[in-house]
Formats: sequence, structure tokens, C-alpha cells
Amino acid sequence: MKRSIISAIIFLAFVFVATAAADAQTVTGTLGKGGLVTRGSVARGSVNISIPDGLHVNSNRPSSEYAIPTVVTIRATGLRPSRVTYPRGRNRKFQFSENLINVYEGRVNFPFTVTVPANFKGSTIRVNASVRYQACTDEVCYPPRTRNVLLTARVR
Repeated sequence: MKRSIISAIIFLAFVFVATAAADAQTVTGTLGKGGLVTRGSVARGSVNISIPDGLHVNSNRPSSEYAIPTVVTIRATGLRPSRVTYPRGRNRKFQFSENLINVYEGRVNFPFTVTVPANFKGSTIRVNASVRYQACTDEVCYPPRTRNVLLTARVR
């Protein structure tokens, strides 16, 4: 009986640590110049993911059929978003793979633009960004996660 209780406690501790590591990434973003955009112009934006030391996420092109790529999706009503630009990752070798895997580490920026129509009605634009990624250590990969962030800017 004691052995099963100890095993259950160890298992729960492992699940807690694994979940905390998989959730350690933060996703933020910027839109416009100082949070301002102009009607009839193109505004720059960026989605940023911060990856703590000891973790990495697979790049958009991880070079492995089993690695889930990072995908950033931009949606906006009344605006025309561009495609996201994916930075190059870094090729690394890990214990769980025989081949190199292309990954992101540290802080990674994913730039994009949105065209604000000249006839845009309203004083604020809203851009929804979604980042799907798979976080890993040097030994194990966690289930994929999706983080969403709302980016806003005032229109002048």
C-alpha cells in the first residue's frame, strides 16, 4: 500500500514538472509604431515567443517527420495581414533523435504586416495571433501547445 502511494506521489510530481516545463514559454507581440497605425498604410507587427533555458521548440521546418513545427497564424477583421516570416532555426542533435532537428531557442520574433484600408472605420485595430509549438528538452518532447495573443493598436 505504501509503495503504491509513493509511486502515485512521484507520478503526480513528474506530471506537475512536465506540465510546468511545457507551459514555460511566453507569447507576446507588437503592432504598429508605438501602438499607432495610420489609415491607408501598412503597419508592421511581430509575434514573439520566449523560450526558457533548457528548452527549445521545433522550428517551422524542423527537418524531422516526427517533430511538430511551430506555426504562427494571424487573423484580423477588416485588415489584410501578410504571411508571417519565419526565422531560420538552429540545427541541433538530441538524445531522442538520430538526425539533426531545426529548433528555436531563446527569444524568437515572427514579423508580419497588416494593411489598414483608407476607409477603415474605428479607432482601434485588433489582430489575433495564434502560435502552435512543441516544446522539448534535450531528452523529451512535450505535447504540442497553442498560445493566443491579441494585438491592438490605435488608428489615426
